[in-house]
Amino acid sequence: MICVSIGRGRHKQMLAEHAHLIEEGAELVELRLDYIRSALNLRRLIGDRPGPVVVSCRRHEDGGLWRGHEEARQILLRSAIATDVEYVDIEEDIASSIPRFGKTKRIISYHNFRQTPDNIEEIHDRMLQHDADILKIVTTANQPSDNLRMLQLIRRTDVPTVAFCMGDIGTPSRILCGIFGAPFTYATFHHERTLAPGQLSYTEMVKMYRYCELNEETEVFAVIADPVGHSLSPMLHNRTFVQQGMNRVYLPFRVPEEDLGQFLSDCPKMGIKGLSVTIPHKEAILDYVSWQERAVSEIGAGNTILFDPEKGSICYNTDYHAALASVLAEYEREAEDESSDGRVAKRDTGIEVLKEKTALILGAGGAAKAIAYALRHAGATVVITNRTEGRARALADSLKCVAVNWTLRHEVKADLIVNCTPIGMHPNLNESPMEKRHLRRGVMVFDTVYNPEQTLLIKQAREQDCRTITGIEMFVRQAAMQFQLFTGEDPPMDSMRETMRRSINPARFDDD
Repeated sequence: MICVSIGRGRHKQMLAEHAHLIEEGAELVELRLDYIRSALNLRRLIGDRPGPVVVSCRRHEDGGLWRGHEEARQILLRSAIATDVEYVDIEEDIASSIPRFGKTKRIISYHNFRQTPDNIEEIHDRMLQHDADILKIVTTANQPSDNLRMLQLIRRTDVPTVAFCMGDIGTPSRILCGIFGAPFTYATFHHERTLAPGQLSYTEMVKMYRYCELNEETEVFAVIADPVGHSLSPMLHNRTFVQQGMNRVYLPFRVPEEDLGQFLSDCPKMGIKGLSVTIPHKEAILDYVSWQERAVSEIGAGNTILFDPEKGSICYNTDYHAALASVLAEYEREAEDESSDGRVAKRDTGIEVLKEKTALILGAGGAAKAIAYALRHAGATVVITNRTEGRARALADSLKCVAVNWTLRHEVKADLIVNCTPIGMHPNLNESPMEKRHLRRGVMVFDTVYNPEQTLLIKQAREQDCRTITGIEMFVRQAAMQFQLFTGEDPPMDSMRETMRRSINPARFDDD
């Protein structure tokens, strides 16, 4: 169950949102009385309520807006109990001052907006003494391991416990707490009106993460990055799980570099079966995995981890496979186009086609490493350039490629140009890593940026009559391989492409 928090300044706004949420299927709503700016009329809010409510009135030190006297606040809470509301939220320090009465259930709560205390288990045990129907413990996550500590509280007691972390590091615990046995979690009415750090909207919880359908049998997967909020992987994988009728969920975890090792150790304890890995962890994870495929070792970067009870953590690089498949598929289409035009007989477009090609790689990060490795091992001549020349030379030396200064990139006579830099990524839509006049007709241009799909580089390449591969193609292919590794089933490639395009450019599909 999801408890949706409503905090509005006017009674009619709170009543309207409450009614709307019940129509949308919400089973429980929290009325934040501290948000009401005018003289509060409790009976108006709860007298003819459309569904069950939790009544709370937060003080400033507990993250609320209440500015009145403490005695008046406690009178409000007692009044709510006297009118038989379903739940009332009472802070631990005033629990003894507000006795049980009637049918109203007591949520005894503790909030910490600074940290997850080292003695959180002692705090939990102390709260058990306050005649609670439900314990609510909400802290701030300063490192990912705080999530696990809070989730473990849920399973250590017979008293129903809602426990999760605030902040962007703590957001996944708001979803995982249900799998661990919390009676409910909290969400906000709208993603633009969060009432606590890291809070998700009711729509996100229901549609993206299917919170109410999760159970102890749900298999958990995740993407790790820092930052992670921009990632489209949760949208893509969760939608695919739904389409395939799978009891699986995919979560975003913000993991700072210094916490990577501990997080990987905690994953099996949180029930995480597999990870997608992105910036800045693709190289660092190699220090912590139990086994890695040969390509990972030779590239020096991975992007996928599976957790096996017997073998430990197993690392793959699906970027490598996806990049090569994307390039070969476009050469196949080029050959088919030429054959249909009657210009040439259809030629062999297997991996051999790359042996006569020169590829220019722009960038020297994890994606560049994977793509350079793929092309080099397919027989292409690979030239690497980067705005930091030392990184380009180090990568080129490791893969036996050629490095050139960034200022000389336009002088390379390349058959294939691959952008592995963030240049052109949203919101810097008017930037391109290559000048248009240097994009020769017939050159294949591959941009790994996928948001937007139609980057300035891709647009200008098409204007110059170049063949193009967009970032969505590679993103979907690498995600599809991860899906196969995660589930053991064939990925629905076409629907995954459509999902990505709908997410990035929803206006394009409004008329569907």
